[in-house]
Amino acid sequence: MTGSIMPHKSSLSHPTRRRLIAGAAGTGLALIAAPALLRSARAQSWAPGNPFSLGVASGAPRSDGFVLWTRLAPEPMSVDPETPGGMRGGNVAIDYEIATDAGMHDIVRKGEATAERAFAYSVHLDVSGLEPGRPYWYRFMSGDATSRIGRAMTLPAAGASLDKLRFGFVSCSNYEHGYFSAYRHLTDENPDVVLFLGDYIYDTIEENKPTVRRHSDGVPTTTLPLYRNRYAQYRLDPDLQNLHARAPALVTWDDHEVENDYADQWSQWFVEPARFLLQRAAAYQAFYEHMPVRPILSHPQGPVMRVYDRFTFGDLIEIAMIDGRQYRSREACYGPPNKGGGHLESNSSCPERLAAGRTMMGFAQESWLYSGLAHSKALWNVIAQDVLMAQLRQKLNGADAYWTDDWDGYPANRTRLLKRIGDSRVSNPVVVGGDIHAFFANDLHLDFDDPASAVVATEFVGTSITSYPAPYELFAQAVPDNPHVRFCESRRRGYVSVDLERARMQVRLRVVSDAHDPKADVSTLKTFAVESGKPGVVEA
Repeated sequence: MTGSIMPHKSSLSHPTRRRLIAGAAGTGLALIAAPALLRSARAQSWAPGNPFSLGVASGAPRSDGFVLWTRLAPEPMSVDPETPGGMRGGNVAIDYEIATDAGMHDIVRKGEATAERAFAYSVHLDVSGLEPGRPYWYRFMSGDATSRIGRAMTLPAAGASLDKLRFGFVSCSNYEHGYFSAYRHLTDENPDVVLFLGDYIYDTIEENKPTVRRHSDGVPTTTLPLYRNRYAQYRLDPDLQNLHARAPALVTWDDHEVENDYADQWSQWFVEPARFLLQRAAAYQAFYEHMPVRPILSHPQGPVMRVYDRFTFGDLIEIAMIDGRQYRSREACYGPPNKGGGHLESNSSCPERLAAGRTMMGFAQESWLYSGLAHSKALWNVIAQDVLMAQLRQKLNGADAYWTDDWDGYPANRTRLLKRIGDSRVSNPVVVGGDIHAFFANDLHLDFDDPASAVVATEFVGTSITSYPAPYELFAQAVPDNPHVRFCESRRRGYVSVDLERARMQVRLRVVSDAHDPKADVSTLKTFAVESGKPGVVEA
């Protein structure tokens, strides 16, 4: 832990080890079933394989707890849908320990967690009753097997004064397109938390571009067993495992967790909505099975699963994690002769794009976000979501044209959001995103067609971990027509590292030397800043 999440004015109470253990019974540990309903694995011999092969993770932190994740998978790439990960039988009870030190000497909590058969023997242990604003370490045990040690973190107490925070954000990690060395370098930066902004896996199979390793099963993911194996393949990657073990995760999704460019119930390939929702249900369940999300909030119900959530780090920063896929309106001008997913359209060819009733987030999530922004007492407010928010005017047959899959496909919703930010005087609003496989640093204007209109927020978009970009020339040609774009670079792979202080946010665009090299090194491409009280990009 960097030490940066500790309050700098308030002092924390320090419960004794005895008191913490004694209080465990009343702390609401989710997914703890009655012992008679569980098959205990205390005497289990795991000679055939390591049941913790997919590692451990923590996430969804709160001031008194967090979620701990693992999944029992002694045969992680099992092709038998009846034995996910090589497991069979009913739910399994496993042991866990939580400590105040990395060596696991001062154990403050121990007990049983449940690996649920219905969810591929994954564990979502929702822990509460811990001390705020500090790191904890944890591990799982089953028979003769013990997981690696992971690090979790509780948020500072509500309103606690906080000096600084370091976080990274990542997106678009196509296993076939490269190695995850960017994750390794982000781990080395010792972030307090990592934001996963979508395309954690790819549903596709590469047919037209170079590959350095191949996706599991050799087919696109459309069923629950296929999605499970795809996640397992990614989770076996050592660089991704190490990042999850080191840093708590805040997660949302983009499109490739299900299918490229899908929108709510509408598939890119015109699949009948009822049939596509069956695929979406499988994809959402597999996402749940492999992410450290709160079971009480994110437990999937068929094709419905809530991932949007809010996390407040004392008085310094509030992060709203947004779902930009599940509730969005259908892609503008969906249907033949255009493809169902994103496409470039002018206003004359696609007037539907401008319709006032279109939404990227769904109106319930919009209301939730606006209410949170209006009531936030944090000095900085980050909206973490999946796609480019700034307008990116391009040319199509000589006319101005816009991509329909990002916020340019939902300009009315973007205007509502930016106007609400301006009217409610949200403190230091910053938007972060991914998807486009390029770095962007943007000023967010109330009216993108009027460069003199007020700048109400700042946007930073991260490039892909590995995924190939569109040709750089397309971005280079578009930038002069978009003066609010202060920087754009699509030729490099990497991530974004943010050092936040009360007076300033420093944003470093970090790039790996070669995503095809598992030993790639890292460097800083560009550094930007946002000064408190002054929305807009500043070159640092």
